[in-house]
Amino acid sequence: MPKRNGKSTGKRVSISRPTTSKFVQRGLRGYFEYRDLGIKRATGGKVITHVIRARPGKAPHGDWHWHDCTVQFVYVLKGWVKMEYEGSGVVVLKAGACFNQPPRIRHRELAHSRDVQLLEVVAPANFKTYSAPPPG
Repeated sequence: MPKRNGKSTGKRVSISRPTTSKFVQRGLRGYFEYRDLGIKRATGGKVITHVIRARPGKAPHGDWHWHDCTVQFVYVLKGWVKMEYEGSGVVVLKAGACFNQPPRIRHRELAHSRDVQLLEVVAPANFKTYSAPPPG
């Protein structure tokens, strides 16, 4: 373990490989699969990161909701995703784009490509999601 001034810093390198962390069908949305990248454990629950990909034959519900978190950052690795945000309207984000969702903003996913893959970072790791009425 790394040391500073003779004391342990409590920091460890966290490594996630596709051979050791597989996609699973359990997660926030039933139309996605999630691959946990191990950051939740490495940060003691401060942050969670995962790769999200579309489940074949499953489509988003388009339900309005919000997350009780301080940070939610998403980077589109592959494909595209169509989102709608309170105050911003509908946006289509393609591979290479990223978006930061402000805390508690109402939003919904309208569609995504069959090959969509997203990298998501959320803090804290154990956040709650709430259904919401449409803005307006």
